[in-house]
Amino acid sequence: MEDQTQDARYAPPQSHVEDVQQPGQPQPGQLATRGKRFLAAMVDGGIAVGALWLLSMFTPYDIWSDDGLGLWTPRVTDTAVGIVLYLALHGYLLATRGQTIGKALFKIRIARPDGSKPSIGRILGLRESPLFLANIVPMLGQIFVLVDSLLIFRESRRCLHDQIADTVVLQA
Repeated sequence: MEDQTQDARYAPPQSHVEDVQQPGQPQPGQLATRGKRFLAAMVDGGIAVGALWLLSMFTPYDIWSDDGLGLWTPRVTDTAVGIVLYLALHGYLLATRGQTIGKALFKIRIARPDGSKPSIGRILGLRESPLFLANIVPMLGQIFVLVDSLLIFRESRRCLHDQIADTVVLQA
């Protein structure tokens, strides 16, 4: 009987071959672009303004009215309403996918630097709460948001809230 070994010329390849991405398409795991992050934030902001408008139309709470307290009065009630509204709009997506509505539309997500999904405690406790708390103190909130936003222009594309929570925003 003759040997049934296969001729090496007809053997399947032995090397690992990566799947090839389409040119110009973002690869999952890459940092999200600044433009996508900006647009996602604008969508989230627009949704929040719309929700606040609806809230003021159908409840006694009206964020748009002048209460006569001026700019230098802490806004604890407004911040509390903002937190509840934020959780109502984005809580489920943040907990399950690390995304807000805007991030989901632009196919980006919040992740740990190793690409894993962060816990909801990390997202809300370390990433979002500094923004909410800074907004209680008059003018500090606006300065904090400005500094936080400008830090995205670093090479790492991480804002201050990303640094605090040790998160990044990646292509989904």
